[in-house]
Amino acid sequence: MSPISLVARPLAVPDAGVGNDPWWVVVLKVLIIFVFLIVLTLFNIWWERRVVARMQHRIGPNVHGPFGLLQSLADGMKLMFKEDLMPKGVDRFVYVAAPVIVSIPAFLTFAVIPFGPTVKIPFTDTYTRLQLTDLPVSVLYVMAIASIGIYGIVLGGWSSNSTYSLLGGLRSSAQMISYEVGMGLALVTVFLFAGSMSTWDIVQAQGSHQSIGLFGADIPIPGWYAFLLFPSFVIYVVSMIGETNRAPFDLPEAEGELVAGFLTEYSSMKYAMFFLAEYINMATVSALATTLFLGGYRAPWPISIWDGANSGFWPVLWFVGKMMCFIFFYIWLRGTLPRLRYDQFMKLGWKILIPVSLGWIVLVATVRAVGREVDFQRNWLLVAAGIVALIAVITMFLPQKKTEDKSGLPEEDADFDAFAGGFPVPPPLVKTPSRSEEADRG
Repeated sequence: MSPISLVARPLAVPDAGVGNDPWWVVVLKVLIIFVFLIVLTLFNIWWERRVVARMQHRIGPNVHGPFGLLQSLADGMKLMFKEDLMPKGVDRFVYVAAPVIVSIPAFLTFAVIPFGPTVKIPFTDTYTRLQLTDLPVSVLYVMAIASIGIYGIVLGGWSSNSTYSLLGGLRSSAQMISYEVGMGLALVTVFLFAGSMSTWDIVQAQGSHQSIGLFGADIPIPGWYAFLLFPSFVIYVVSMIGETNRAPFDLPEAEGELVAGFLTEYSSMKYAMFFLAEYINMATVSALATTLFLGGYRAPWPISIWDGANSGFWPVLWFVGKMMCFIFFYIWLRGTLPRLRYDQFMKLGWKILIPVSLGWIVLVATVRAVGREVDFQRNWLLVAAGIVALIAVITMFLPQKKTEDKSGLPEEDADFDAFAGGFPVPPPLVKTPSRSEEADRG
């Protein structure tokens, strides 16, 4: 036997990419991701209650476990042992399958999210990348898998044999279509700058620092696309809130209008699976925002000055910290903003976000093309394009000028328009006298 065959060869080499891991490493990664998402969901539920309670000057959960940390686990156990009710007249197969259709894609989306660089697994000689797998079109994979969850919501609302559930499911489909388009368009500029749709390549593309020359001075800025492509970042953040049905965009489960929306007829573990998918989807879009706009697992400044900040297992801490900032932003919005009206919500998606996204894509593509053909500082074009996009967004939010009534008729004698304001309202059967009219009568 040759001496070479006696040398123990490592199962994977550093920077070998994905697809070269042994089977036990793949199983270990899948198990870690699953446990991480379950524990993160329990923590996020507790954290949301504590933060909102602090905003509203309440105590929040504080009985089960230290600081109430076991409250989410207690709620899960309660739902597990709660009686599972099934309304009369439901489509049994679809009714049971809907929560499964929603929850499974929520776990699959984290398969292409990079949590860190290549590391050595402790107590072994195996090197692996802190990412389950990667694809040339990883971002499109995330959006495609996340879109499957809407089928579970729509089917759950349809199969429940309830008007409220059906309306909630239909609202979800309309909301998903509206804000999925805006979210996809916001990512096009990221692909133009990174030159790839791979999540790993996009993180590496944000590693270098950029500089803008203003008045003869070079102003360094991080290579994160949240700074270079700020309009895309804002559009994505707004779209991801609408995508996950969270306040102030939680119209599919508007309690004041639709009871609980598509969840009205669900109970026990089916009810819990819907909420599990919702909180995992929050983590998914937050992780994708971190990967595409905040440099992924790379350390923020000034931690990045440390040479070892982006090596070993430290990047996992930076990644989770950035992701939790987005989740806190979710909670902050829920505790401060009221729910939008449905026509306002649709107007925001179709009349503001999508047109601004299209215009911003044209500007960025023009800057990239001109910068390759002409030798000059294209950073100025980026600054000018950002200012134009910001002005366009501000003008779209300005209130419209009210049209004058040219009928010449008094307000009480004008014809009643049942569809004024966008909502059909039946005309009053009996005109009730006002207080001033009653006072005149004595």
